[in-house]
Amino acid sequence: MAKRDFYETLGVSRGASAEEIKKAYRTKAKELHPDRNADNPNAEAQFKEVNEAYDILKDADKKAAYDRFGHAAFEGGNGASARPGQGGFRPQGDFASAFSDVFDDLFGDFMGGRGAAGGRARASRGNDLRYNLRITLEEAYAGLHKTLTIPTAVVCTSCSGTGAEGGSEPQTCPTCSGMGKVRAQQGFFTVERTCPTCNGLGQIIKNPCKACNGAGRVEKEKSLSVNIPAGVETGTRIRLAGEGEAGLRGGPTGDLYIFIEVRDHPLFQRDGNDLYCRVPVSMASAALGGDIEVPTIDGGKSRVKIPEGSQSGRQMRLRGKGMPALRSKDIGDMFIELAVETPVNLTSRQKELLREFDKLSEENNPQSEGFFSAVKNFWDSMKG
Repeated sequence: MAKRDFYETLGVSRGASAEEIKKAYRTKAKELHPDRNADNPNAEAQFKEVNEAYDILKDADKKAAYDRFGHAAFEGGNGASARPGQGGFRPQGDFASAFSDVFDDLFGDFMGGRGAAGGRARASRGNDLRYNLRITLEEAYAGLHKTLTIPTAVVCTSCSGTGAEGGSEPQTCPTCSGMGKVRAQQGFFTVERTCPTCNGLGQIIKNPCKACNGAGRVEKEKSLSVNIPAGVETGTRIRLAGEGEAGLRGGPTGDLYIFIEVRDHPLFQRDGNDLYCRVPVSMASAALGGDIEVPTIDGGKSRVKIPEGSQSGRQMRLRGKGMPALRSKDIGDMFIELAVETPVNLTSRQKELLREFDKLSEENNPQSEGFFSAVKNFWDSMKG
């Protein structure tokens, strides 16, 4: 049975580019892989046929021979009396090598992929940095401009980040040919791991920079001016792109993340954009009512009217006196919570007046009257 034309097997024209041939092969290999075609008894043979075709057409020399002599170039009949092992080519194709290509395509994105520059770009990116910034509630209310001093890695000025001394250029790693990874065939599979010579960078430096020892970066403190917007709260994260560590040998720079922590305040408690302030008032002021002066987060003062007969826990709202919403024009409210104080260290005269007051106010305590009435009903029901 005549063997199919390799271009026909892959579904490409004879003028197809190397990239088009590779793309067509990957499509066919995925489609015909035996693991995906358990119900197709011909899948394995078709898969091998596709691999054989790709093994020939992906190699420039083999492809040229095939274009000139066809299948005869690999069967000892290429007009040059080529015999297996003497100028001819392998008749079945390098299956493991071809399969590694489709393995990269199937799983390369999940594992990080090789990319055009091998492992170089991934390995050389600088680390992201984290900076914990503690601020006061007043600073969170108004926002602030702050200068931060951050220990980091910056581009080496002696070698301009290349890692090489005297302006020389890094050289392609001879072990991995610049891919940053090496492969070892183990039976049917090809195992890929980081190149031990260049540690995945794809390049080696024969004359490393003395200032950075070939890293292309040096440890240094860097000062940054940062604007903290009004309305931030604990847990707010601010990202400064490109302000992290410099990459190895001129690689991309990482990012800086500023995590905000707002300190506790002695007067105000925050809940979202609202503020709460607990204000103690005397028993007489709570009973008689009146005006009190309370602080606000902007440093000002507000007068609040206490209704007559106020109890502990009563709240009064001051609209628009809370915290601003982050990157918004909305402003929260402030709530004043009354805490009625019981007087201590009474004089004899004060005790006498309170006893007299207590006798005269038996009908002025509605909560007490309601509570003890409920207690009496409870006891009566228990007796029944």
